[in-house]
Amino acid sequence: MALRIFARFFGCICLLVILDCGLLYPSRAQRPRAEYRVLAVYSDKVEHDHVDFAHQAVRFFSTAARKDHFSITATPNWDDLNTTNLTKYDLVLWLNDSPHTARQRKAFEEYMEHGGGWLGFHVAAYTESETDWPWFTSFLGSTAFSNNSWPPLPATLNVDDASHPIARGIPQAFLSPSNEWYVWAPSPRLHAGVQVLLTLSPSNYPLGLKDTILSGDVPVVWTNTAYRMLYVNMGHGDQIFSSGVQNQLFENAILWLAPASFKPLR
Repeated sequence: MALRIFARFFGCICLLVILDCGLLYPSRAQRPRAEYRVLAVYSDKVEHDHVDFAHQAVRFFSTAARKDHFSITATPNWDDLNTTNLTKYDLVLWLNDSPHTARQRKAFEEYMEHGGGWLGFHVAAYTESETDWPWFTSFLGSTAFSNNSWPPLPATLNVDDASHPIARGIPQAFLSPSNEWYVWAPSPRLHAGVQVLLTLSPSNYPLGLKDTILSGDVPVVWTNTAYRMLYVNMGHGDQIFSSGVQNQLFENAILWLAPASFKPLR
């Protein structure tokens, strides 16, 4: 009798262990922890101010990754923009450059067309009206670089949509650190699929000394809603991360661009 009671008790314990380990329900117990994976690509042989920004950006987003529970891999090798490697990542950052070869461009196009994510800074989106990559011009919102302010100067930015997740904790207007500001033509705001999120405040004009922006609507942060993407005009020099407000904007942006299954801004 004692032996039968022990056997029954032992059997119950084994069953509980099996259930807890997921041997009967492996899809629940063995499901890997979802991880938001980011690839940051940059170049070291470009304008010095753009290199400074890229190196600081890698440090900033590496710190944010530890805080916000995503992983980031930084590389100066643009050949890492290939079909096989891109499948490992949920978001790609272009910090100070853009793809150099047709193969890199094609891989990126396919990645984005199949749900990939992109966050581009400053010169990463530089394209002229006469371009050999029309897909990218369309991706940006059918716009191209027109002119710029110079030298780099601080500027007041207005938040167009305070309800958007990237504006969380950001005042309606704030002073952005010294940057070279780009003007785009036609304005991305004219594209039906573009949502402009931040704009240069008219209070800045005239902006610049050698090259001057005198007036006009100048979007500096926007998304083409056909894609999981965001363009940010800031990214020239070593002062970009000197504003806590702007840093919060960058952190909000990278979290907002996470895939739908990862919702850190709830």
